[in-house]
Amino acid sequence: MGLIDKIFNKKVKRNKDSGTVLERYWKSFKHALSGIWYGIRFEHNMIIIIICTIIAVILGFDLKINSGEWLFIVFICGAIAACEMINSSIEAIVDLITTEYHELAKIAKDTASAASLILCIVALIGGLIIFLPKILMMLGG
Repeated sequence: MGLIDKIFNKKVKRNKDSGTVLERYWKSFKHALSGIWYGIRFEHNMIIIIICTIIAVILGFDLKINSGEWLFIVFICGAIAACEMINSSIEAIVDLITTEYHELAKIAKDTASAASLILCIVALIGGLIIFLPKILMMLGG
């Protein structure tokens, strides 16, 4: 029996498979909340992301952005937070595997961080496109 047959013909029992369907969903939800709480408490970039999200929402209400602009703001803020959590998990996995310097570990950590940075740059450009004309219009007349 090959590896593919083993994967598809044998159900591997995982710890999260115990309990009723609702209990499993509840456990998954609690684990996700625990991850969010960890990110807020220990990942300094999450605080920056939350502050920027609050500023974007306040500006959105104050400048009365339209629904398409709101969709961008909501999506990009969520995407940045999610990407930062993935970045944190990659860094934790690398740190779990090795505490020694390794070029591949550096590449894994740096590229995961780069993904977050790319989304932040996109958010900045999008935010300027949405907010700057409205701010300039308010200041100019």
